[in-house]
Amino acid sequence: MKKNSSIFIVLLLSCLTQISLAQKSKDGWQDLFNGKDLTGWKQLNGKAKYEVKDGTIVGTSTMNTPNSFLTTEKDYGDFILELEVMVDDKLNSGIQIRSESTPDYMNGRVHGYQIEIDPSPRGWSAGIYDEARRGWLYPGDLNPLAKTAFKNNQWNKYRIEAIGTTIQTFLNGIPIAHLIDDMTPKGFICLQVHAINKPEQNGTQVKWKNVRIKTSNIKLSPSANIRIVNTIPNYLSPDEAAQGWKLLYDGKSADQWRAYGGTEFPQKRWSAKDGVISVAKSDGSETGNDLVTREKYGPGFEFEFQFKLTEGANSGVKYFVNENLDSKGKSGLGLEYQVLDDAKHPDAKMGVVGNRTLASLYDLIPAEKPGNSIKKIGEWNLGRLVVHPDGKVEHYLNGQRVLEYQRGGPIYRALVARSKYKDHADFGLAEKGNLLLQDHGDNVEYRSLKVKELKE
Repeated sequence: MKKNSSIFIVLLLSCLTQISLAQKSKDGWQDLFNGKDLTGWKQLNGKAKYEVKDGTIVGTSTMNTPNSFLTTEKDYGDFILELEVMVDDKLNSGIQIRSESTPDYMNGRVHGYQIEIDPSPRGWSAGIYDEARRGWLYPGDLNPLAKTAFKNNQWNKYRIEAIGTTIQTFLNGIPIAHLIDDMTPKGFICLQVHAINKPEQNGTQVKWKNVRIKTSNIKLSPSANIRIVNTIPNYLSPDEAAQGWKLLYDGKSADQWRAYGGTEFPQKRWSAKDGVISVAKSDGSETGNDLVTREKYGPGFEFEFQFKLTEGANSGVKYFVNENLDSKGKSGLGLEYQVLDDAKHPDAKMGVVGNRTLASLYDLIPAEKPGNSIKKIGEWNLGRLVVHPDGKVEHYLNGQRVLEYQRGGPIYRALVARSKYKDHADFGLAEKGNLLLQDHGDNVEYRSLKVKELKE
Protein backbone atom coordinates (compact mmCIF):
# COMPACT_ATOMS: atom_id res chain seq x y z
CA MET A 1 0.00 0.00 0.00
CA LYS A 2 2.81 2.34 0.95
CA LYS A 3 4.54 1.55 -2.34
CA ASN A 4 1.37 2.27 -4.30
CA SER A 5 0.99 5.62 -2.53
CA SER A 6 4.52 6.61 -3.51
CA ILE A 7 3.87 5.75 -7.14
CA PHE A 8 0.68 7.79 -7.06
CA ILE A 9 2.50 10.82 -5.66
CA VAL A 10 5.21 10.57 -8.35
CA LEU A 11 2.59 10.37 -11.09
CA LEU A 12 0.67 13.28 -9.60
CA LEU A 13 3.78 15.47 -9.47
CA SER A 14 4.62 14.52 -13.06
CA CYS A 15 1.13 15.45 -14.21
CA LEU A 16 1.28 18.75 -12.34
CA THR A 17 4.63 19.52 -13.96
CA GLN A 18 3.27 18.81 -17.45
CA ILE A 19 0.14 20.87 -16.71
CA SER A 20 2.36 23.70 -15.51
CA LEU A 21 4.46 23.54 -18.70
CA ALA A 22 1.37 23.45 -20.89
CA GLN A 23 -0.25 26.31 -19.05
CA LYS A 24 -0.79 29.33 -21.18
CA SER A 25 -1.00 32.93 -20.18
CA LYS A 26 -4.18 34.84 -20.88
CA ASP A 27 -2.73 36.18 -24.15
CA GLY A 28 -1.91 32.67 -25.42
CA TRP A 29 1.85 32.53 -24.80
CA GLN A 30 3.28 29.30 -23.38
CA ASP A 31 6.68 29.06 -21.71
CA LEU A 32 8.87 26.32 -23.22
CA PHE A 33 11.45 26.69 -20.45
CA ASN A 34 10.39 26.75 -16.79
CA GLY A 35 13.53 28.56 -15.60
CA LYS A 36 14.46 25.71 -13.25
CA ASP A 37 15.30 22.55 -15.19
CA LEU A 38 15.18 21.02 -18.69
CA THR A 39 11.79 19.34 -18.34
CA GLY A 40 10.26 19.02 -21.82
CA TRP A 41 13.65 19.00 -23.57
CA LYS A 42 16.07 16.29 -24.66
CA GLN A 43 19.54 16.32 -26.23
CA LEU A 44 20.35 14.90 -29.67
CA ASN A 45 23.52 14.33 -31.69
CA GLY A 46 26.59 16.05 -30.10
CA LYS A 47 27.77 15.98 -26.48
CA ALA A 48 28.00 19.69 -25.67
CA LYS A 49 26.89 20.37 -22.11
CA TYR A 50 23.45 21.85 -21.44
CA GLU A 51 22.45 22.98 -17.95
CA VAL A 52 20.28 25.52 -16.17
CA LYS A 53 21.89 28.41 -14.31
CA ASP A 54 20.23 31.51 -12.87
CA GLY A 55 17.05 31.00 -14.88
CA THR A 56 18.85 30.52 -18.19
CA ILE A 57 19.71 27.52 -20.37
CA VAL A 58 23.48 27.42 -20.78
CA GLY A 59 25.13 25.47 -23.59
CA THR A 60 28.88 24.90 -23.29
CA SER A 61 30.97 23.84 -26.29
CA THR A 62 33.14 20.75 -26.18
CA MET A 63 35.95 19.61 -28.46
CA ASN A 64 35.64 16.53 -30.64
CA THR A 65 31.87 16.35 -30.84
CA PRO A 66 29.48 17.28 -33.67
CA ASN A 67 26.74 19.89 -33.51
CA SER A 68 24.62 19.44 -30.39
CA PHE A 69 20.89 20.10 -30.18
CA LEU A 70 18.65 20.56 -27.14
CA THR A 71 15.25 19.80 -28.62
CA THR A 72 11.68 20.09 -27.47
CA GLU A 73 9.95 16.77 -26.93
CA LYS A 74 6.93 18.13 -28.77
CA ASP A 75 6.56 19.07 -32.45
CA TYR A 76 5.24 22.44 -33.57
CA GLY A 77 3.78 23.47 -36.94
CA ASP A 78 2.39 27.01 -37.07
CA PHE A 79 3.66 29.25 -34.29
CA ILE A 80 5.29 32.45 -33.15
CA LEU A 81 8.41 31.81 -31.07
CA GLU A 82 10.24 34.39 -29.00
CA LEU A 83 13.41 34.03 -26.94
CA GLU A 84 16.51 35.90 -25.85
CA VAL A 85 20.06 34.75 -26.51
CA MET A 86 23.59 35.77 -25.56
CA VAL A 87 26.60 34.04 -27.11
CA ASP A 88 30.37 34.13 -26.82
CA ASP A 89 31.97 36.00 -29.75
CA LYS A 90 33.98 32.91 -30.69
CA LEU A 91 31.00 30.54 -30.89
CA ASN A 92 28.31 29.98 -33.52
CA SER A 93 24.82 28.82 -32.65
CA GLY A 94 21.28 28.63 -33.98
CA ILE A 95 17.62 27.99 -33.27
CA GLN A 96 16.17 25.03 -35.12
CA ILE A 97 12.46 25.08 -36.02
CA ARG A 98 10.26 22.52 -37.77
CA SER A 99 13.21 20.13 -37.48
CA GLU A 100 13.42 16.36 -37.56
CA SER A 101 15.65 13.46 -36.54
CA THR A 102 14.88 10.06 -38.02
CA PRO A 103 16.96 6.90 -38.29
CA ASP A 104 16.59 6.83 -42.08
CA TYR A 105 18.12 10.28 -42.58
CA MET A 106 21.86 10.45 -41.89
CA ASN A 107 21.46 8.09 -38.95
CA GLY A 108 19.34 10.47 -36.90
CA ARG A 109 21.11 13.70 -37.82
CA VAL A 110 19.01 16.72 -36.79
CA HIS A 111 17.95 18.56 -39.94
CA GLY A 112 15.65 21.42 -40.84
CA TYR A 113 15.31 25.18 -40.70
CA GLN A 114 17.86 26.97 -38.53
CA ILE A 115 17.62 30.62 -37.52
CA GLU A 116 21.24 31.71 -37.35
CA ILE A 117 23.02 33.09 -34.28
CA ASP A 118 26.20 34.61 -35.69
CA PRO A 119 28.33 36.98 -33.55
CA SER A 120 31.14 37.02 -36.15
CA PRO A 121 31.92 40.08 -38.33
CA ARG A 122 29.95 38.37 -41.12
CA GLY A 123 26.77 39.37 -39.27
CA TRP A 124 24.24 36.86 -40.63
CA SER A 125 22.22 36.52 -37.42
CA ALA A 126 18.52 35.70 -37.95
CA GLY A 127 19.26 34.53 -41.49
CA ILE A 128 17.81 31.11 -42.34
CA TYR A 129 19.97 28.04 -42.94
CA ASP A 130 18.71 24.56 -43.78
CA GLU A 131 20.75 22.40 -41.39
CA ALA A 132 22.06 19.16 -42.91
CA ARG A 133 19.92 19.60 -46.05
CA ARG A 134 20.03 22.46 -48.57
CA GLY A 135 22.39 24.93 -46.89
CA TRP A 136 21.66 28.65 -46.88
CA LEU A 137 18.12 29.66 -47.78
CA TYR A 138 18.27 33.27 -46.60
CA PRO A 139 21.90 34.36 -46.04
CA GLY A 140 22.66 37.72 -44.49
CA ASP A 141 23.88 39.13 -47.82
CA LEU A 142 20.22 39.56 -48.75
CA ASN A 143 19.45 42.11 -46.05
CA PRO A 144 21.98 44.79 -45.07
CA LEU A 145 20.01 45.42 -41.86
CA ALA A 146 21.08 41.97 -40.65
CA LYS A 147 24.70 43.08 -40.45
CA THR A 148 24.19 45.37 -37.48
CA ALA A 149 21.08 44.01 -35.75
CA PHE A 150 22.93 41.58 -33.47
CA LYS A 151 24.52 43.05 -30.32
CA ASN A 152 27.65 41.25 -29.19
CA ASN A 153 27.95 40.37 -25.50
CA GLN A 154 24.36 41.44 -24.86
CA TRP A 155 20.99 39.74 -24.73
CA ASN A 156 19.38 39.68 -28.19
CA LYS A 157 15.67 39.12 -28.73
CA TYR A 158 14.61 36.78 -31.54
CA ARG A 159 11.06 36.55 -32.88
CA ILE A 160 10.27 33.78 -35.38
CA GLU A 161 6.94 33.61 -37.17
CA ALA A 162 6.29 30.27 -38.92
CA ILE A 163 2.79 30.15 -40.36
CA GLY A 164 1.87 28.09 -43.41
CA THR A 165 4.66 28.29 -45.98
CA THR A 166 6.01 31.60 -44.64
CA ILE A 167 8.83 32.04 -42.13
CA GLN A 168 9.69 35.56 -40.98
CA THR A 169 12.46 36.43 -38.53
CA PHE A 170 13.03 39.52 -36.41
CA LEU A 171 16.11 40.40 -34.39
CA ASN A 172 15.84 43.07 -31.70
CA GLY A 173 12.68 44.28 -33.45
CA ILE A 174 14.30 44.51 -36.90
CA PRO A 175 12.83 42.38 -39.74
CA ILE A 176 15.67 40.21 -41.07
CA ALA A 177 14.38 37.33 -43.24
CA HIS A 178 11.24 36.49 -45.20
CA LEU A 179 11.21 32.95 -46.58
CA ILE A 180 8.48 31.09 -48.46
CA ASP A 181 9.17 27.35 -48.45
CA ASP A 182 7.08 24.22 -48.19
CA MET A 183 9.58 21.45 -47.46
CA THR A 184 8.73 20.76 -43.79
CA PRO A 185 5.42 21.91 -42.22
CA LYS A 186 6.16 20.85 -38.63
CA GLY A 187 8.84 19.50 -36.33
CA PHE A 188 10.62 20.13 -33.06
CA ILE A 189 12.44 23.23 -31.86
CA CYS A 190 16.16 23.03 -30.94
CA LEU A 191 18.80 25.16 -29.30
CA GLN A 192 22.12 24.45 -31.00
CA VAL A 193 25.67 24.48 -29.72
CA HIS A 194 27.80 24.41 -32.85
CA ALA A 195 30.73 22.05 -33.13
CA ILE A 196 34.13 23.64 -32.56
CA ASN A 197 37.55 22.87 -34.00
CA LYS A 198 39.92 25.24 -32.19
CA PRO A 199 41.19 24.78 -28.61
CA GLU A 200 40.47 28.46 -27.81
CA GLN A 201 36.78 27.81 -28.50
CA ASN A 202 36.58 25.01 -25.94
CA GLY A 203 34.27 25.99 -23.09
CA THR A 204 32.66 28.93 -24.89
CA GLN A 205 28.99 29.34 -24.07
CA VAL A 206 25.63 30.33 -25.47
CA LYS A 207 22.69 31.19 -23.19
CA TRP A 208 18.93 31.34 -23.76
CA LYS A 209 16.09 32.67 -21.63
CA ASN A 210 12.44 33.70 -21.83
CA VAL A 211 11.69 30.97 -24.37
CA ARG A 212 8.00 31.16 -25.18
CA ILE A 213 5.67 30.11 -27.99
CA LYS A 214 2.19 30.97 -29.23
CA THR A 215 0.32 28.50 -31.42
CA SER A 216 -3.26 29.77 -31.62
CA ASN A 217 -4.86 32.99 -32.81
CA ILE A 218 -1.66 33.92 -34.60
CA LYS A 219 -0.99 35.85 -37.80
CA LEU A 220 2.06 37.06 -39.64
CA SER A 221 3.39 40.56 -39.13
CA PRO A 222 2.87 42.78 -42.18
CA SER A 223 5.55 42.08 -44.77
CA ALA A 224 8.50 44.45 -44.41
CA ASN A 225 10.22 45.97 -47.41
CA ILE A 226 12.97 43.36 -47.41
CA ARG A 227 13.90 40.71 -49.92
CA ILE A 228 11.57 37.70 -50.10
CA VAL A 229 13.09 34.31 -50.91
CA ASN A 230 10.49 32.01 -52.43
CA THR A 231 11.54 28.42 -53.17
CA ILE A 232 8.13 27.20 -54.36
CA PRO A 233 8.55 26.67 -58.11
CA ASN A 234 6.86 29.14 -60.46
CA TYR A 235 4.86 30.71 -57.63
CA LEU A 236 4.54 34.44 -57.00
CA SER A 237 3.29 35.29 -53.52
CA PRO A 238 1.01 38.30 -52.90
CA ASP A 239 3.83 39.98 -50.97
CA GLU A 240 6.21 39.56 -53.92
CA ALA A 241 3.59 40.96 -56.30
CA ALA A 242 3.15 43.94 -53.97
CA GLN A 243 6.91 44.57 -54.24
CA GLY A 244 6.62 44.71 -58.05
CA TRP A 245 7.76 41.21 -59.02
CA LYS A 246 6.26 39.54 -62.11
CA LEU A 247 6.52 35.95 -63.28
CA LEU A 248 8.07 35.40 -66.70
CA TYR A 249 7.01 31.76 -66.60
CA ASP A 250 4.18 30.36 -64.49
CA GLY A 251 4.98 26.71 -65.13
CA LYS A 252 2.41 26.45 -67.91
CA SER A 253 2.65 29.20 -70.48
CA ALA A 254 5.91 30.42 -72.05
CA ASP A 255 4.19 33.16 -74.02
CA GLN A 256 6.53 35.83 -72.61
CA TRP A 257 9.44 34.21 -74.47
CA ARG A 258 10.28 33.91 -78.17
CA ALA A 259 13.11 32.71 -80.34
CA TYR A 260 16.13 35.00 -80.66
CA GLY A 261 15.57 36.81 -83.96
CA GLY A 262 12.09 35.29 -84.27
CA THR A 263 8.54 35.93 -83.18
CA GLU A 264 7.44 32.60 -81.72
CA PHE A 265 8.70 30.09 -79.15
CA PRO A 266 11.47 27.99 -80.82
CA GLN A 267 10.32 24.79 -82.43
CA LYS A 268 13.56 22.88 -81.99
CA ARG A 269 15.12 21.57 -78.76
CA TRP A 270 13.42 24.10 -76.42
CA SER A 271 10.34 22.98 -74.53
CA ALA A 272 8.07 24.39 -71.82
CA LYS A 273 6.34 21.58 -69.95
CA ASP A 274 6.15 19.93 -66.53
CA GLY A 275 6.92 23.27 -64.88
CA VAL A 276 10.29 23.88 -66.55
CA ILE A 277 11.67 25.55 -69.64
CA SER A 278 14.40 23.29 -70.91
CA VAL A 279 16.82 23.01 -73.78
CA ALA A 280 17.73 19.55 -74.98
CA LYS A 281 21.17 18.16 -75.62
CA SER A 282 22.63 18.45 -79.13
CA ASP A 283 26.29 18.55 -80.13
CA GLY A 284 27.43 20.98 -77.39
CA SER A 285 28.08 23.86 -79.78
CA GLU A 286 26.98 27.50 -79.52
CA THR A 287 24.08 27.56 -81.96
CA GLY A 288 22.26 30.90 -81.76
CA ASN A 289 19.07 28.96 -81.05
CA ASP A 290 18.44 31.12 -77.99
CA LEU A 291 15.32 32.17 -76.12
CA VAL A 292 14.64 35.85 -75.37
CA THR A 293 11.95 37.79 -73.53
CA ARG A 294 9.42 39.65 -75.60
CA GLU A 295 9.91 42.68 -73.34
CA LYS A 296 13.10 44.65 -72.82
CA TYR A 297 14.36 45.59 -69.37
CA GLY A 298 16.50 48.48 -68.10
CA PRO A 299 18.09 50.65 -66.97
CA GLY A 300 17.25 49.16 -63.54
CA PHE A 301 15.81 45.72 -62.84
CA GLU A 302 16.22 42.46 -60.94
CA PHE A 303 15.97 39.09 -62.62
CA GLU A 304 15.74 35.91 -60.57
CA PHE A 305 15.92 32.42 -62.03
CA GLN A 306 16.36 28.82 -60.95
CA PHE A 307 18.54 26.60 -63.12
CA LYS A 308 19.57 22.95 -63.09
CA LEU A 309 22.64 21.73 -64.94
CA THR A 310 23.34 18.30 -66.28
CA GLU A 311 26.88 16.95 -66.07
CA GLY A 312 29.28 18.94 -68.24
CA ALA A 313 26.58 21.38 -69.36
CA ASN A 314 27.02 24.95 -70.57
CA SER A 315 24.40 27.69 -70.88
CA GLY A 316 24.01 31.32 -69.83
CA VAL A 317 21.59 34.04 -68.84
CA LYS A 318 22.23 37.22 -70.80
CA TYR A 319 20.95 40.73 -70.21
CA PHE A 320 20.94 43.96 -72.19
CA VAL A 321 20.86 41.73 -75.27
CA ASN A 322 20.93 43.70 -78.52
CA GLU A 323 19.50 41.81 -81.47
CA ASN A 324 20.84 44.47 -83.84
CA LEU A 325 24.43 43.38 -83.19
CA ASP A 326 25.80 40.77 -85.59
CA SER A 327 26.30 37.59 -83.56
CA LYS A 328 27.56 35.78 -86.68
CA GLY A 329 25.07 32.97 -86.27
CA LYS A 330 26.07 32.25 -82.71
CA SER A 331 24.46 33.16 -79.40
CA GLY A 332 22.90 36.60 -79.04
CA LEU A 333 25.24 39.32 -77.77
CA GLY A 334 24.78 40.71 -74.29
CA LEU A 335 26.23 40.67 -70.80
CA GLU A 336 26.21 37.08 -69.55
CA TYR A 337 25.71 35.45 -66.16
CA GLN A 338 27.58 32.22 -66.85
CA VAL A 339 25.71 28.94 -66.24
CA LEU A 340 28.28 26.13 -66.34
CA ASP A 341 29.43 22.86 -64.82
CA ASP A 342 32.83 24.20 -63.74
CA ALA A 343 34.19 20.75 -62.98
CA LYS A 344 33.40 19.07 -66.28
CA HIS A 345 33.13 21.75 -69.00
CA PRO A 346 36.44 22.94 -70.55
CA ASP A 347 35.24 26.56 -70.76
CA ALA A 348 35.86 26.88 -67.00
CA LYS A 349 39.61 26.59 -67.66
CA MET A 350 39.61 29.16 -70.47
CA GLY A 351 39.42 32.94 -70.28
CA VAL A 352 41.36 34.77 -67.53
CA VAL A 353 41.45 34.06 -63.76
CA GLY A 354 38.23 32.08 -63.90
CA ASN A 355 36.10 34.68 -65.67
CA ARG A 356 34.22 31.96 -67.56
CA THR A 357 33.17 29.95 -64.51
CA LEU A 358 29.71 29.66 -62.99
CA ALA A 359 28.01 32.99 -62.09
CA SER A 360 30.87 35.04 -63.58
CA LEU A 361 30.28 37.97 -65.90
CA TYR A 362 31.33 35.89 -68.86
CA ASP A 363 34.82 36.63 -70.23
CA LEU A 364 35.01 39.82 -68.13
CA ILE A 365 34.85 39.35 -64.33
CA PRO A 366 35.19 36.11 -62.33
CA ALA A 367 32.68 35.25 -59.63
CA GLU A 368 34.12 34.77 -56.14
CA LYS A 369 32.04 31.84 -54.95
CA PRO A 370 32.12 30.56 -51.36
CA GLY A 371 32.12 26.78 -51.34
CA ASN A 372 28.70 26.64 -49.71
CA SER A 373 27.15 28.68 -52.55
CA ILE A 374 27.67 25.87 -55.07
CA LYS A 375 25.09 23.09 -55.46
CA LYS A 376 25.76 19.64 -56.81
CA ILE A 377 25.08 18.99 -60.49
CA GLY A 378 21.45 17.93 -60.81
CA GLU A 379 20.25 20.17 -57.98
CA TRP A 380 18.37 23.42 -58.48
CA ASN A 381 20.37 26.64 -58.12
CA LEU A 382 19.02 30.13 -57.56
CA GLY A 383 20.60 32.82 -59.75
CA ARG A 384 19.91 36.52 -59.39
CA LEU A 385 20.91 39.65 -61.26
CA VAL A 386 20.52 43.09 -59.72
CA VAL A 387 21.02 45.94 -62.19
CA HIS A 388 20.78 49.29 -60.46
CA PRO A 389 19.71 52.35 -62.49
CA ASP A 390 23.05 54.03 -61.64
CA GLY A 391 24.97 51.27 -63.44
CA LYS A 392 25.97 49.12 -60.46
CA VAL A 393 25.40 45.41 -61.20
CA GLU A 394 25.48 42.45 -58.81
CA HIS A 395 25.46 38.70 -59.47
CA TYR A 396 24.13 36.36 -56.77
CA LEU A 397 24.39 32.58 -56.59
CA ASN A 398 22.13 30.75 -54.15
CA GLY A 399 21.62 33.90 -52.12
CA GLN A 400 25.28 34.93 -51.88
CA ARG A 401 26.71 37.90 -53.75
CA VAL A 402 29.56 36.67 -55.93
CA LEU A 403 30.48 39.75 -57.97
CA GLU A 404 29.79 43.45 -58.40
CA TYR A 405 30.78 45.94 -61.09
CA GLN A 406 29.91 49.32 -62.55
CA ARG A 407 28.44 49.01 -66.02
CA GLY A 408 30.09 51.59 -68.29
CA GLY A 409 32.78 52.60 -65.82
CA PRO A 410 36.48 52.84 -66.78
CA ILE A 411 37.32 49.38 -65.43
CA TYR A 412 34.38 47.88 -67.30
CA ARG A 413 35.46 49.52 -70.56
CA ALA A 414 39.06 48.32 -70.08
CA LEU A 415 37.86 44.76 -69.52
CA VAL A 416 35.63 44.83 -72.60
CA ALA A 417 38.51 46.20 -74.69
CA ARG A 418 40.53 43.06 -73.90
CA SER A 419 37.67 40.59 -74.27
CA LYS A 420 35.97 38.74 -77.12
CA TYR A 421 33.54 41.69 -77.29
CA LYS A 422 36.19 44.30 -78.11
CA ASP A 423 34.94 44.85 -81.66
CA HIS A 424 31.41 45.77 -80.56
CA ALA A 425 31.17 49.48 -79.77
CA ASP A 426 29.42 50.24 -76.48
CA PHE A 427 28.93 46.53 -75.79
CA GLY A 428 26.43 45.98 -72.95
CA LEU A 429 25.65 49.68 -72.56
CA ALA A 430 22.17 49.93 -74.07
CA GLU A 431 19.56 51.54 -71.84
CA LYS A 432 17.30 48.53 -72.30
CA GLY A 433 17.67 45.03 -73.65
CA ASN A 434 16.15 41.57 -73.76
CA LEU A 435 16.85 38.81 -71.28
CA LEU A 436 18.18 35.65 -72.95
CA LEU A 437 18.47 31.96 -72.07
CA GLN A 438 21.31 30.45 -74.07
CA ASP A 439 21.29 27.24 -76.09
CA HIS A 440 24.87 25.99 -75.95
CA GLY A 441 23.95 22.50 -77.08
CA ASP A 442 23.58 21.07 -73.58
CA ASN A 443 20.59 19.99 -71.53
CA VAL A 444 19.75 22.70 -68.96
CA GLU A 445 16.46 23.48 -67.21
CA TYR A 446 15.05 26.80 -65.98
CA ARG A 447 12.05 27.69 -63.81
CA SER A 448 10.78 30.36 -61.37
CA LEU A 449 11.75 33.17 -63.76
CA LYS A 450 10.85 36.49 -62.13
CA VAL A 451 11.60 40.10 -62.94
CA LYS A 452 11.15 43.38 -61.13
CA GLU A 453 11.87 46.88 -62.36
CA LEU A 454 14.03 49.10 -60.14
CA LYS A 455 13.43 52.82 -60.05
CA GLU A 456 15.71 53.84 -57.17
